[in-house]
Amino acid sequence: MIEFLKMGGYAAYVWSSYGIVAVVLFLNVISSWRRYKNLLRRLKRIHSENNNVT
Repeated sequence: MIEFLKMGGYAAYVWSSYGIVAVVLFLNVISSWRRYKNLLRRLKRIHSENNNVT
């Protein structure tokens, strides 16, 4: 198991790459979720404004 974790002497590069990918994926999910919530808020506001006009 230790040899696997050492990755043949390249562990720092391999595990840091995995870490960077994990962070980027996490930020991508959070960003998408925030944009989705903002879009829902905007659509609800537009919908309520249109209902008030008619």
